[in-house]
Amino acid sequence: MGVTARQNGESVVLTVSGELDLDSVGPFATALAHSGESVTGPVVVDLSAVGFADSTTVNVLLQARATLGPRLRLARPSAFVRRLFAVIGLETALPLYETVEAALTADAGEREIR
Repeated sequence: MGVTARQNGESVVLTVSGELDLDSVGPFATALAHSGESVTGPVVVDLSAVGFADSTTVNVLLQARATLGPRLRLARPSAFVRRLFAVIGLETALPLYETVEAALTADAGEREIR
C-alpha cells in the first residue's frame, strides 16, 4: 500500500495505491487525517490504483467524511472500488468523481459519477 500527497492551492490530493485492509490501512488513515488539518479546501482521494479495500477502509472513509464533511471527495475509483461502493450502497454517502480535476472544482455535494 502506498500513499502520496500533493498540495494544490488550498486543496490536497492523496493518491492511494495497492491493497487497503486491516494490516495496511494505517498510513492511509493517518495521511487522510493530517491532510484535512493542513488545508481549507477539498481533500481529494485518488482511488484509481486501489486493487482491494475492505471494511476497515470503508470505516476510515466514513470517519473522514464525518470530520471533513463535503470537503472529502473520492476520485477515479478503480473497478474494485466501484463494485465495493455499489454492493454496500456507499455511492450515496460518499462523493465519487470521475477525475481528480472534477473533484477539485466541483461544488460541495455535486457528483460527477451517477
